[in-house]
Amino acid sequence: MNPVKSRSVDFGRSALVLRLGPIASVRLGVRTTVTCLMLLLLAAAVAVLALGTGEFTATPAEVLQALTGEGSRAVRLVVVEWRLPRVLLALLVGAAMGLSGAIFQALTRNPLGSPDVLGFSTGAYTGVLVCVVFVGRSYPQTATAALIGGIATAAAVYLLSLRRGVQGFRLIIVGIAISAVLSSINEWFIIKVDLQTAISATIWGKGTLNGLGWAQVTPAAVTIGGLSVLVLALGRRLQVLELGDDAAAAVGVGVERTRLAYLALGVALIAAATAVAGPISFVALAAPQLAHRLARTAGIALAPSAAMGALLLMASDFAAQRAFAPTQLPVGVVTVSIGGLYFVWLLARQARRSA
Repeated sequence: MNPVKSRSVDFGRSALVLRLGPIASVRLGVRTTVTCLMLLLLAAAVAVLALGTGEFTATPAEVLQALTGEGSRAVRLVVVEWRLPRVLLALLVGAAMGLSGAIFQALTRNPLGSPDVLGFSTGAYTGVLVCVVFVGRSYPQTATAALIGGIATAAAVYLLSLRRGVQGFRLIIVGIAISAVLSSINEWFIIKVDLQTAISATIWGKGTLNGLGWAQVTPAAVTIGGLSVLVLALGRRLQVLELGDDAAAAVGVGVERTRLAYLALGVALIAAATAVAGPISFVALAAPQLAHRLARTAGIALAPSAAMGALLLMASDFAAQRAFAPTQLPVGVVTVSIGGLYFVWLLARQARRSA
């Protein structure tokens, strides 16, 4: 049966209902859908600009021709073979960070509840450092090490926060403490390794997409895409958890089981992103809140957060490449600079609310 679109009202908000059959339907908030489309279009525009600028320049028309397999051989070589992998990774990693940040902010019901604040990014980085020093630095190895480090950190934070149930504020405080400990361990690792490895690890530890190519795109796309599908498979349970444990249990949601499922998926997403580009700060913190304000959703929305994360990292990486050209900065330097200002604004806003 052909899909049929109709309009409905979802708790006072205009929504589109896509009917796939007599009983199956998908509800899409109109403003949420429009917000996602706008963010994706902006990210695509920045991507085209990034593909066409540099020492070798190309017009947007030439870039689009190269992406469709047309145009001159030189343009296709530069745009498709050299620049496109970095752009795709920026979009993928940014979306993963935005989605992971949305999950943790919804679980903690706190705008500070992002994986970099909770220490999961730092734990993933610790796992990668151990892998690079003792095992190797191929993507499967670093991805596995990042996942192990992130999960171990998440388990430690969860267990230390588990006292008559997990409370969001306690989770954040414990996460900050563990993150500080892990940061010291990471610094110790860097001091102990040889100079070349230390320099490489320090640059990578700032978060960078420099030097990445097609070899990283496919595994990153498969990993992040698969995890995103699993998040979608859980449906709207995250929104139910935001109502509180008692309300979620009253409608039949297994609170701890569902929370652990989201926790594992959120850690896996940030670990996959860290394995590719290192611990990039503030994207996971800022993207869900900015998307929430644009879409004006009742709670943290996953799809707009992922789209906002892709836009933020794409724009930040473009700035990192062009701000001091031909020198390319690690993208984490740009996100920290922008995110620091956002962090101060967020703390001031929280303080005014508490006053």
